[in-house]
Amino acid sequence: MSSSISIFRKVAVAEGISYLLLLFVAMPIKYLLHYDKVVKYTGWAHGLLFVLYAATLVLAWQEQKWKFGKAVLIFLASLLPFAPFVVDKKLKDERPLDANTNI
Repeated sequence: MSSSISIFRKVAVAEGISYLLLLFVAMPIKYLLHYDKVVKYTGWAHGLLFVLYAATLVLAWQEQKWKFGKAVLIFLASLLPFAPFVVDKKLKDERPLDANTNI
């Protein structure tokens, strides 16, 4: 498996987990227990992982020579809860291009 796909898949899963933590743990704590700091730190971590998701997506897109539409759909998946896990599964099942092949 190519290194950019492998890295992207790991980042996608981490980003998906951070998004779920932000939505379903940090936000309820903020509004039910009136403790704002948990959203601050979870949001910061999620923001960093979101930027890494976008950056590693660009690297994988270039390496794998995906069509623009596929890259856009994968990016949009980062905006939906649970969708990064679907992306990870699809990419795991896909056969990536060999980095040394000029197909």
